[in-house]
Amino acid sequence: MADRLVDPKNNEYTGADPVLLALAKAALDEAADKLIAGEAVVPFTALAVKENLFIETHERPSAEETYDAARAEVQGARGATGYAFCYDGELDTNKGKVDCLLAECGLPGEDEGITFGYIYDDDGIYRDEITYIGKSPNFMARLKEELEIESELDKRTGEVSTHGAFNAEQAVARMEEALAKADEKEETPAAE
Repeated sequence: MADRLVDPKNNEYTGADPVLLALAKAALDEAADKLIAGEAVVPFTALAVKENLFIETHERPSAEETYDAARAEVQGARGATGYAFCYDGELDTNKGKVDCLLAECGLPGEDEGITFGYIYDDDGIYRDEITYIGKSPNFMARLKEELEIESELDKRTGEVSTHGAFNAEQAVARMEEALAKADEKEETPAAE
């Protein structure tokens, strides 16, 4: 995926949605675990649907075909709250090229996505801090949240309350809980 470019002149970082950061961390940790285990990182998408994270690999002959397969997978993902497209790549820095695990992340209906990464070298993977790489295309730009929102009028106070609206903090909490449970399941030794 070395031919994916980020425009360094249009990359002011203003902070990211907590769902994007949770998706980036989950995808980058998945890729880092594969590298540590000596496995190749096959490009994959991670779709967040409620508290679940669905991973689909996209191994194709060329970077363009891989990108197209990932985009097609995500564009049809109704009901997803976000996605990450993760792959192994390189970054051009002022110190030269560095190896980096990259996660392009997006939310439904947003114009642009954000790319984050874990830089790595022979000494290991630097997971302590997610590196902001830049803006990227959002595969979910045409999708809108498909949540039913009900409103209710409180006749005593005259206030309107809504139910069913998307709450990023709750989505992140559910995703982190699901990832923690998955980690616990992997760490628990099988009964003999």
